[in-house]
Amino acid sequence: MYTILVPVDADEDRARGQAAFVAELPASDTEIKAIITHALTKEEAEAPEEIRNVERISTVRLVRDYLGDHDVEVELAEGQQPPADGITDLADEFDVDQIVMGSRKRSPTGKAVFGSVSQQVLLEADDPVTVVGSRAE
Repeated sequence: MYTILVPVDADEDRARGQAAFVAELPASDTEIKAIITHALTKEEAEAPEEIRNVERISTVRLVRDYLGDHDVEVELAEGQQPPADGITDLADEFDVDQIVMGSRKRSPTGKAVFGSVSQQVLLEADDPVTVVGSRAE
């Protein structure tokens, strides 16, 4: 089984792009398992479990449903803050084979000033990282 970590943020077009990439991989319906995650804020992480469930995040549900419709095995995982560290920790925990990130378009200066979760994961992850673009409905 080839395991892919799919960390999503709040942007539906980016999440849709990540889901489409995974669903279009060869043998996605038989040999791929997708771990979908979202980094919970400090307040969400401290909330009771029934409130902090990542399944209540709309982009998590979007990716879960999209991949389910394409017969990809899916599991949900709770991410931690800061997001890049939470992603690399989950990648290690689940022993993933690949991470599929969505990324917003920013200039190099914008990335330096505002930071980039995708860039940090690219630099720090031990696993291959694929960065995909957005897809509109």
